[in-house]
Amino acid sequence: MRDSWATLGVDLHLEVTGPGVRRGLTDALREAVRGGRLAPGTRLPSSRSLATDLGVARNTVAGAYADLVAEGWLTARQGSGTRVAEGAAAPRPAEPRTARRREPGRPAHNLMPGTPDLSSFPRAEWLKAARRALNAAPADALGYGDPRGRPELRTALAGYLARARGVRADPEHIVVCSGFSHGLRLLAEALRAGGLRDLAVESYGLAPHWTLLERAGLRTVPLPLDEHGTRVAELPAGGAVLLTPAHQFPLGGALRAERRAAVVDRARRTGGLVLEDDYDGEFRYDARQPVGALQDLDPDHVVHLGTASKSLAPGLRLGWLVLPPALTPEITRLAAARSTGVLDQLTLAEFITSGAYDRHVRACRLRYRRRRDALVEAVAAQSPDVRVTGMAAGLHAVLRLPPGTEESVVRAAAWQGLALTGLSWFRHPAATTEPADAVVVGYGAPSDRAWPGALEALCRVLP
Repeated sequence: MRDSWATLGVDLHLEVTGPGVRRGLTDALREAVRGGRLAPGTRLPSSRSLATDLGVARNTVAGAYADLVAEGWLTARQGSGTRVAEGAAAPRPAEPRTARRREPGRPAHNLMPGTPDLSSFPRAEWLKAARRALNAAPADALGYGDPRGRPELRTALAGYLARARGVRADPEHIVVCSGFSHGLRLLAEALRAGGLRDLAVESYGLAPHWTLLERAGLRTVPLPLDEHGTRVAELPAGGAVLLTPAHQFPLGGALRAERRAAVVDRARRTGGLVLEDDYDGEFRYDARQPVGALQDLDPDHVVHLGTASKSLAPGLRLGWLVLPPALTPEITRLAAARSTGVLDQLTLAEFITSGAYDRHVRACRLRYRRRRDALVEAVAAQSPDVRVTGMAAGLHAVLRLPPGTEESVVRAAAWQGLALTGLSWFRHPAATTEPADAVVVGYGAPSDRAWPGALEALCRVLP
């Protein structure tokens, strides 16, 4: 224990110059405080620790500290150590008044789709899971490890996805990624390297995903749409397609059973590939047969993509790919360039296996269903000409508007401080489907406390 003092200091970068060491150290510390590198209240290393770091005598550091205390730059108190004095740093230039004001147009209510209620994140349970996972983790878990991700998480995901989503998952063929976009980028790179040029997508979806695919060298080709959903029969032979079959985003419908079977059968016969975005598959509300994963129909020709972004929080940056065996080696090679944080992987694995994940999802499902029901009831009462669709699952609904009113509703929402998106924003630029007037309302993002006000503001802007 004689050398325990050596671990008690804090790192401090100083460039000591000048004719004398003590004077040079004093000048360097003073300049660090004056320039703002050492903020008021910052605790400095002990004289012994700093002397060891700088390779000088302890009395030299003690003398420099004493000089700066006398000048008012530092304070020294028994038991509190040596700290930068409050008010010692030179005042910073005043920021422009515009930088301090509230951002113009910042919405009072967020009804953007695709975002969960972040205030409901299970902090206490997550912290407990993190502690258990870290205590149980072997030392080598903190190394570089398998580019597919920690085996604890891949095993937990395989069990959960098989049980809850009907996925036929082998931990050996699961790759953990940093969210959906990272997983899609890995797939795009692998497909482009394999010679693919075009990738079919749904007529309505997310422009950032299309941009990502096109930057990887793939041309996105929108499939036609009818009243029964995406017409997968138009898929080119031997190609690949990106679908949200369980709950289409943003239209909200599930891909019909015969079309689910058709797209998988076509991929099997022609050597194609289906990329299944299980967008918000955990959140189904109506008492009907659950829509399982498309991957179950043919694990050799369907990639199942999932994330914790909707069930927990997008800030976790945790997603996963359930891959066909033939594609696993190439995706693993590409994934090695950017792996996800080990501690969050271990925590999520413990969160799933302990049952906390299921409990959280069930609680969220109940909360979101109540919001959906309140939305349907309020719209029916306030705006009978508006039809609510696509709300059997997920975190959003589509409000079908009278013809020619989408733009005016979105503009009125902005005036009301309401973040709201028109359906046209999600339409692929090359889509031939006739556009319809509608807004996509996300009811996941507001907190329980903010939801009533958000709903009231929405009803004020509807025709």
